[in-house]
Amino acid sequence: MAPKASWSKGRLAGAEGRGRIDYKWMVLSVTTLGALLAAIDSSIVILALPSIMVDLRTNLVTAIWVLIGYILMNTVFLITFGRLADLFGRVRMYNLGFLVFTGGSVLCAFARTGPELVAFRLLQGVGGAMLMANGMALITEAFPFQERGRAMGINAITWALGNIVGPVLGGLILSVTSWRYIFLINLPVGLAGTLWGYLALHEMEKQRLKEKLDVPGAVLFSLAITALLLVLTQSIGWGWLSPAILGLLALFLAAGAAFWFWEKGNAQPVLDLKLFQSRVFSLSTFAAVLQSLAMFSVLFLMVFYLQGVKGESPIRAALAILPMPVVQSVMGPLGGYISDLRGARWPATAGLVLQGLATFVLSQLAPRSGYDLFLTGIILMGLGGGLFWSPNTSAVMGSAPRLRLGVASATLATLRQCGMVVSFALALAVAAASMPFAVMARVFLGTAGSLGGSVMAAFAQGMDQALRVSTVIVFVAALFTWQANDRAGNRPGREDT
Repeated sequence: MAPKASWSKGRLAGAEGRGRIDYKWMVLSVTTLGALLAAIDSSIVILALPSIMVDLRTNLVTAIWVLIGYILMNTVFLITFGRLADLFGRVRMYNLGFLVFTGGSVLCAFARTGPELVAFRLLQGVGGAMLMANGMALITEAFPFQERGRAMGINAITWALGNIVGPVLGGLILSVTSWRYIFLINLPVGLAGTLWGYLALHEMEKQRLKEKLDVPGAVLFSLAITALLLVLTQSIGWGWLSPAILGLLALFLAAGAAFWFWEKGNAQPVLDLKLFQSRVFSLSTFAAVLQSLAMFSVLFLMVFYLQGVKGESPIRAALAILPMPVVQSVMGPLGGYISDLRGARWPATAGLVLQGLATFVLSQLAPRSGYDLFLTGIILMGLGGGLFWSPNTSAVMGSAPRLRLGVASATLATLRQCGMVVSFALALAVAAASMPFAVMARVFLGTAGSLGGSVMAAFAQGMDQALRVSTVIVFVAALFTWQANDRAGNRPGREDT
């Protein structure tokens, strides 16, 4: 149980006052600002990759690592930062994340070469891991379970709004000035978040300094995840049977096995495997992973399709995608509200079914398809995403013990990130199988119009295959969600243990 002092306000207020009802909204405001920062950054960077390639005179692989490098650092450090937050304080870790993310953004804006930009994105990814590992944990800690879905729905609005603002703002920036400003716009938001987090937040749980960080477990986990992500992202260029890929696969298997056996016998593990003994936690987490695996590549493929195949400018491509986050911003709070009243099962499952229909519709796109077919698909995606995300997250976090919220939040985020990377690798593999690598780069740059309709048709066919695979995966995720628990989002679970 949380100590009595945990219901007092942060630094902005006196020691006594209106208590918990005020503080929980402070927590939501800070974490919402963090979500806005991350959402804007992710949506802008995808749109800017073609411009980055041209300006820095770099190749497609380096440009892709501008995106993948950030995800890699997120994935590698999430579990470790979640555990550190449980031990030494979630608020400290979250506020430091704002600072590191903002500093990394500024460095990205002044990068002079492709490798430099990748290095600074790695630093930015470390800050993003600190934010992602603790955002949902802070919300779960501050809100009672019967209000948690609504709070996460409000947080989801911000992700959707960031995905609205990001493409439009990015399209405008890329139309009138350099891509460097897509990173500089993080500076005012990041500084505001750092200051507001310091003033508004305080720790709600006693620090457990007698416990220690599982350093061997953290190192083994980082090695295994890094090896796996390198295999997935580099196999296209190096080949699955190349010595480097085979060596990385061996490292992944060895480090993964060692991590598993080490954690099973550790009293204070970096990843608490006991979390997966909960049916709600395990099935809801697996559903989240499959949803990320199915859906993350869709936005990448749509940008690829609009700019490369249809020849749209960045701003027109952004406006074409805009209805998806608009619809998602409306549906996010509704999904959370329904899960508070009826549990996570119905809204989360319905959301996945809608996203499965979306990928099927988008798989019908061809080089000469009209916008109406594209619009139908992305609206279904927005509807489904809004209904799924908040109930699923609420179910996972509500089933975790209160003293393991940091690790639970980081575990969910890490596995989602793994799904994203695999999804991205799948999209690249499909594109590479459809056309030569050099031609694929020209399609991505939007300069492939002179190559003829056969190249465009080959890409559309490959995209169709990738999206059909996504359709199957997301329907499997729906089955996991349906089986998890019909009242998962409305139960206190083990949070107070």
